[in-house]
Amino acid sequence: MDYGTIFIILACVFGFFMAWGVGANDVANAMGTSVGSKALTIRQAVIIAALFEFLGAYLAGGEVTSTIRKGIIDAELMAENPNDLVYGMLASLLAAGIWLLIASRSGWPVSTTHSIVGAIVGFAAVGIGFEAVKWAKVGNIAASWITSPALAGIISYWLFTSVQKLIINTDNPLKNAKRYVPIYIFLVGFIIALVTLVKGLKHVGLHTGPAENYAIASVVGLATMAVGILFIRRLKFDPEAEKEYHYANVEKVFGILMMFTAAAMAFAHGSNDVANAVGPLAAVVGIVESGGVVAQQSSMPIWILILGGTGIVIGLLSYGHKVIATVGSGITQLTPSSGFAATLAAATTVVVASGWGLPISTTHTLVGAVLGVGLARGIAALNMDVVRTIFLSWIITLPAGAILAIVFFFVLKGIFG
Repeated sequence: MDYGTIFIILACVFGFFMAWGVGANDVANAMGTSVGSKALTIRQAVIIAALFEFLGAYLAGGEVTSTIRKGIIDAELMAENPNDLVYGMLASLLAAGIWLLIASRSGWPVSTTHSIVGAIVGFAAVGIGFEAVKWAKVGNIAASWITSPALAGIISYWLFTSVQKLIINTDNPLKNAKRYVPIYIFLVGFIIALVTLVKGLKHVGLHTGPAENYAIASVVGLATMAVGILFIRRLKFDPEAEKEYHYANVEKVFGILMMFTAAAMAFAHGSNDVANAVGPLAAVVGIVESGGVVAQQSSMPIWILILGGTGIVIGLLSYGHKVIATVGSGITQLTPSSGFAATLAAATTVVVASGWGLPISTTHTLVGAVLGVGLARGIAALNMDVVRTIFLSWIITLPAGAILAIVFFFVLKGIFG
């Protein structure tokens, strides 16, 4: 490890670049439903995303990070040649970051998880050997890319159908919105708090039992509901607006709910996708600091999670607007009531997957949820041209990440080897 300091500096730069790409592409599509439904302005969405992405990365980002940095490759096979693992992780970060820059410029909501997993598998299989990849783990991750959008689509379909039955298709939708929306707000607080407590807070020293988890999550849910009721009571309703659009005042109530679901989605995304940027970075730092020892278990320094969280926020602020437009209004026209169903379904799916340590695709999950809402409104509500373009960009992402990583792996090996 003659170039240890250089490797750590490169890992920090490439990791930050990858985190920037996650912010520009993935966070943008996470916020797209809120902006597209006009529940939040871009400025409000960015502020909420910046805060809750960072909290999700810091508080609940540890589980998935361990999968990215040591679950995909067999570390024992790398023990005799740790430099190859360092070159590969650096190559993967750079490859995934460049692909995300290309996709974000085009407004494609691609998967950052696809990008980094494809890159790691690509360099390991070609640069080291087919047997270096834990194909069973890769198979589990690949299966989750299919099951997660399907699950999110089912949940969002069910949520939006419940909104139609309880509120929209009733004699007094505004009265029912005021009655039922606080219950949905409770659900948002309860689900996010519960999954975070169950799986996410061990690395900050908080260990709680099942009864305590449910009690704390219930308190968080009730507190969230109380804040929501306060906001709803402060709303001013305009009877004239309903002459133009019958549900104008109802959608105002759902606009309050969208603030909470946007925060939940940002937290969920931060908890899952920070791993895509900091997992390989943590692997490089661990190898260099241990003097070249490739360990199956290594600690996750807090400064690495902070670096990843900061990069994500800057990426969203500087370049997120193009992907926000695609997800927010390209797939189907969203209102706050339908946008809520999509966002909460996606957030629930992502935080559950994060808890199990599965690096699922937030993009796939959210697009699946938006499709579920579109189907609940009828197939004609979907813009199939945009859907086809998104699916095509998903197919290209894996090989693009892999090919770029293989090229960069051999370039780095040539420079330092």
